[in-house]
Amino acid sequence: MSQAPEARPSPPSVYHERQRLELCAVHALNNVLQEQLFSQEAADEICKRLAPDSRLNPHRSLLGTGNYDVNVIMAALQGLGLAAVWWDRRRTFLAAALAQGLCEVLLVVTKEVEEAGCWLNTS
Repeated sequence: MSQAPEARPSPPSVYHERQRLELCAVHALNNVLQEQLFSQEAADEICKRLAPDSRLNPHRSLLGTGNYDVNVIMAALQGLGLAAVWWDRRRTFLAAALAQGLCEVLLVVTKEVEEAGCWLNTS
């Protein structure tokens, strides 16, 4: 007597955008946030806000193909109430994980958490 195979839960889907042009920042934001929240047009608008009087915008490629700088990423996250926090080995938070060798950490927290500094506590 054969039994029906057990139903396995499907793995959670992961949102992922493939690289196009020099839109690394746009794709990285959308991939980290797991949905399409930003576009090239939205990033260009952020650039204009960051340098409204600039003839040649220093926050993106002169060719208009993207290549946005980190200020655009920071402003995009701030617009959502999030913050990017610079990180290096001098910080004591996650010291044990960082001591195991080379690694990269992306820590996205709400603006309130950043301002309170509670992400710095290890307990």
